[in-house]
Amino acid sequence: MTETTKTPAPDATPAPPAPHGLIPLPLAAARALLLGGGIATAASAFLAWTWTSEFPGDLTINGYPGGLQWLTFTAGLLTTLYALAAYGIRGLGWLLPARNNAPLVLTALGGFTVTWFTVIAISAELGGVVNLEPGGWIAAVASLLPVLGAFALPQEHAGDGTKEALKAYVAKPERITAPQAVAPWVQRAVITVVTIIGLGVFTYGIDTEYGELFVGYLFVVVFAIWALHTAGLLDRFSALVAANRSFTLAMGFAAAIAFPFTQTDDHYANIGVNILIFGTVALGLNIVVGLAGLLDLGYVAFLGVGAYTAALVSGSEFSTISGVHLPFWASALAGAAASLVFGVLIGAPTLRLRGDYLAIVTLGFGEIFRIAVNNMDGQSGPDVTNGPNGIPSIPDLNLFGFDFGQAHDIGGFTLGRFANYYLLMVLIMAIVVLVYTRAADSRIGRSWIAIREDETAATAMGINGFRVKLIAFALGAALAGLAGTVSAHVTYSVVPTPYQFAGSTPPNSAFLLAAVVLGGMGTVAGPLLGAALLYLLPEKLVFLQEKSLLAFGIALILLMRFRPEGIIANRRRQLEFHETGQLDVPKQTTLTDEPAVTKAGA
Repeated sequence: MTETTKTPAPDATPAPPAPHGLIPLPLAAARALLLGGGIATAASAFLAWTWTSEFPGDLTINGYPGGLQWLTFTAGLLTTLYALAAYGIRGLGWLLPARNNAPLVLTALGGFTVTWFTVIAISAELGGVVNLEPGGWIAAVASLLPVLGAFALPQEHAGDGTKEALKAYVAKPERITAPQAVAPWVQRAVITVVTIIGLGVFTYGIDTEYGELFVGYLFVVVFAIWALHTAGLLDRFSALVAANRSFTLAMGFAAAIAFPFTQTDDHYANIGVNILIFGTVALGLNIVVGLAGLLDLGYVAFLGVGAYTAALVSGSEFSTISGVHLPFWASALAGAAASLVFGVLIGAPTLRLRGDYLAIVTLGFGEIFRIAVNNMDGQSGPDVTNGPNGIPSIPDLNLFGFDFGQAHDIGGFTLGRFANYYLLMVLIMAIVVLVYTRAADSRIGRSWIAIREDETAATAMGINGFRVKLIAFALGAALAGLAGTVSAHVTYSVVPTPYQFAGSTPPNSAFLLAAVVLGGMGTVAGPLLGAALLYLLPEKLVFLQEKSLLAFGIALILLMRFRPEGIIANRRRQLEFHETGQLDVPKQTTLTDEPAVTKAGA
């Protein structure tokens, strides 16, 4: 009898499913739609979209884009470039270091969004779709084609649900191929080019002449940056910045100095100087909120203290301190010192509180300041601030013979009054950034971070929590007061109205806190970017009228839902807000146990 050998049963584990797209199309057809749709979207910008020039931007010309059509052209060009990179065209591989399809989806969505927004805006403002020329219909269809092609591309994702599939189409892969080593001069050349492009994009956003163009600009910029993020390009640029931190900082300030030379209208320079004032105050608040973890809801009062101090000692004929006219450096120091003193006086009795109680007390201080300066008119109280009338006619600065109130010709460029103050604020911003970075990297800065993470544990390790928090409160107040001295001269007058917790326009405490949280707490660039966005949005969305705050609130909710750590987040906060596993710590095991991990408390 022969013994039969049993063959082992094959492995019953099913093979992983092949990648597939959300839309069932052959790969060749999907790529053709993506590339052809991108080219068609860019080309449609050269057609007339409406018959009348009543819609801003004059979209009635064949052969030359106008207004929002330039944004459609840009988005179509980006879609085409990424489609060619996906085809493996030599010289474009650097656009897709992650080798994924998410950037193609996002660039296609950017073109679709700005085009359809324009078509809908034309129909809504002019009274129906009958106001669309054939070019408008062609653009709407052309921008839809790359979206269909992008979602038909195969995409690996976990699970079979639509939600998981959609998330895979707009997410960055966990692992990205390491870049090749390049020479230091190449790294600095890349940083220089990116800085020039960033200056151009920012200048275009400020120069937008009407709200519809600004909204379209936001659509294109958001989807483009999102695409660069998912492609892994932002990670690679961050590595370049980390390796050339000093050079990057110098290029950033060079771009800031170059901004007023790109402007022909002093109104946009006015927007720029107010953004810098707002950003300086937000950076001071970032010390209190982002580094020390103290929720301050009355921070705008310190800006008001600096502004009123400068107004009183700068020689205004309406100042209640007659005969006093200090030079700018003295009034700036006086404003910063007065805010610092108020910060110590307010912080000393209140910083022993924590959490919501501290927030309520600081909110009360902000309201007390506004009510006090409103009543110091000589009737309801002492005659110090002229009450609701404030202190007008603050003279322009004259520093080393340079009159900030007069236009000056420099190298063939004419710098107006606001451009002069803008350059002054760039200098002050450089000082504030230096103070912030030095303080954050110092021993006291590490103590602030320890207090923010766990005050009880930090105190147990020997940190004097009250003294550390008081230093943060005083330093943040001094920086706000320094910005307030320039603000008083820029606006010519100081009145109590702006210094409140909430309002329709910045600066107020709610907008300052939103700028820090929106931009990214604990970073330098985050509050500056948040301040720029929050100042530009009310300025540019005037066409929405009473709905502007509603649109602004919806945008904040969406951002906090999908990017809770802020636009520019430090690494630790990003790990805390997203499940990456990098904060997991090994669990104690015996020799017979399987390896395991447990989640560390954030």
